[in-house]
Amino acid sequence: MSTGSASARIATDIALSLVFFTRLPLPVLDFGDRRLADAIWAAPIAGMVVAVVGAAILTLATSLGVASGPAAALALAAMMLTTGSLHEDGFSDVADGFGGGRTPERKLEIMHDSRIGAYGASALGLSILIRWSALAEFSSGWSALLALVAAHAASRGLLGAFLHWLPSATAEGLSSRIGTVSLGTAQAGIALGAITLLVLGLGGAFATAILLALIFLCFRKLCLSQIGGHTGDAAGALQQLCEIAVLIAASVALT
Repeated sequence: MSTGSASARIATDIALSLVFFTRLPLPVLDFGDRRLADAIWAAPIAGMVVAVVGAAILTLATSLGVASGPAAALALAAMMLTTGSLHEDGFSDVADGFGGGRTPERKLEIMHDSRIGAYGASALGLSILIRWSALAEFSSGWSALLALVAAHAASRGLLGAFLHWLPSATAEGLSSRIGTVSLGTAQAGIALGAITLLVLGLGGAFATAILLALIFLCFRKLCLSQIGGHTGDAAGALQQLCEIAVLIAASVALT
């Protein structure tokens, strides 16, 4: 493959990831035969864009004299608007399904229900609260940017691996819509996300990488036992868990 066509493919994959993972007003693009399963390696790049939005709002708010708590809340709100709360929705659905269903079939049925229950509301509230409290600890826009880049990129870097190493939980699941994620694509996403952890320092990056690996393995086992595989909601829940973990780690490493 020529350098030009490889560059075009990379650009297409990045654009496809931005279209799927954000609600930014992007132009209508022709992705050719590329599917999200091919482009999910670039999910960390979409995460970096979300992080820049959040850091910009936090920096603007603090420069105007807004206290750290409200500034962090505004940054979270901006990032949730940027993503359309895509992953938060998955997290609350998984909490409702895993917490309220007795059988895999019933769990999946609950997860597909657009209504939110007590488990989902509690999980969503805790996710927002923990991320807000961690983000409010950063005294500068620069440290907040580094923390957000690591959290949003590394958490999305695991999505391809999650979809590759788990079967689809339903016949009409996420894989049937986006395609099958290859091993190479999964590994590329992991590597790209892991690189961003270096902003936490070598020690912080190593410790956080181990933490993310443990979360991944435990959540993978949980999904297999609860519903027999992956769904889009489960992928969103994984992202939220990993984002929370990195933000907490960053609050230790960067403050």
